[in-house]
Amino acid sequence: MASMNEKDYYAILGVEKDASKDEIRRSFQQKARKLHPDVNKAAGAEESFKEVSEAYAVLSDDDKRRRYDAMRSSASFGGYGPASQSPYGAGGFDGSPFGWGFPFGGYAARRGSRSTSRAYNPKVGADVTVELDLSEQQAKEGCQRGVTYQRYVACETCNGKGSIEHEHAGTCPTCGGSGHIGIDLNSIFGLGVFEMECPECEGSGKVVVDPCPSCGGTGRTLSASEVVVSVPAHSHDGDEVRVKDMGNAGTNGKASGDFVCRVGVASERLSRRQALGFYMLGLALPFIALGALARTLSGMWLFIALVVVGGLINAFRDGVIHPVAWWRRGFASVVNGFSNALIMAVVVVMMQSCSTLGTRGYMGY
Repeated sequence: MASMNEKDYYAILGVEKDASKDEIRRSFQQKARKLHPDVNKAAGAEESFKEVSEAYAVLSDDDKRRRYDAMRSSASFGGYGPASQSPYGAGGFDGSPFGWGFPFGGYAARRGSRSTSRAYNPKVGADVTVELDLSEQQAKEGCQRGVTYQRYVACETCNGKGSIEHEHAGTCPTCGGSGHIGIDLNSIFGLGVFEMECPECEGSGKVVVDPCPSCGGTGRTLSASEVVVSVPAHSHDGDEVRVKDMGNAGTNGKASGDFVCRVGVASERLSRRQALGFYMLGLALPFIALGALARTLSGMWLFIALVVVGGLINAFRDGVIHPVAWWRRGFASVVNGFSNALIMAVVVVMMQSCSTLGTRGYMGY
């Protein structure tokens, strides 16, 4: 059997050395369909299928692909000479076949390429969430707003099924319906049999028999949509308005998600500085309360005064006239600070008390 360095996995799959993961997956799918032992009974087809699977297992994994490229480069160029000898041009890599300094840009995924898949994988569509900023008056009185956004809609060509002619999905010919394929990598990395998700069906075990040319088999396409959102009166920052079935369409005929409008009212939000101020006030409260009960407040007054003054300045630098929701959030920050400082305050007060008792005992009081 040829060694790893002697095999050109790119040539086996028929892709360029800078091919993206989508290109590698599509090429494997095409070749696997033709070479699978259940489909192709020709002599050597099974061996070719194993070789194609082996190539995909290496090139579809970023780490294995880096190691493979580096080892082939080492074998081809007899070591790591000057940068000009590197197949990657000036700069090359640092001489380590397993990592640092390796140029990732050469085979980075090309953005914008349209991915198609025969996988039959019905899933409910995800919600689409949009932030809608309103004034305090609009939130109080309620309003209607039109929102234009992009979402996946059911494909009109196949009515969302992913297939035009066939009603039901078929068993994946690559994995036989198991959703996984096993590949022996002993001859490459000594890893034994490596089980991976089948790229043909993406783990579902089923495939669309005749993928729709418009949606590529997913049953949905990207489109611009518009929805009118009715924000009810007396809404507050963080409230959500949900419009049923106006989110992303599901794959292969599954239900759509919802359009979720999250109301934003700037005047009801705490700024970072204000939230910090309320938190500092909360930090001081347990020290004040426990210090007064244990009569050790005098030993901590400077610390407490600094925290309280800093908290008041940060919380109320912009004034004290704010909506009720603003004050609720301020109170929540105070409670958060109080709970975080409580245990620390108990320990400090106990240490202060023990120190005072020890001094009194020593002085004979």
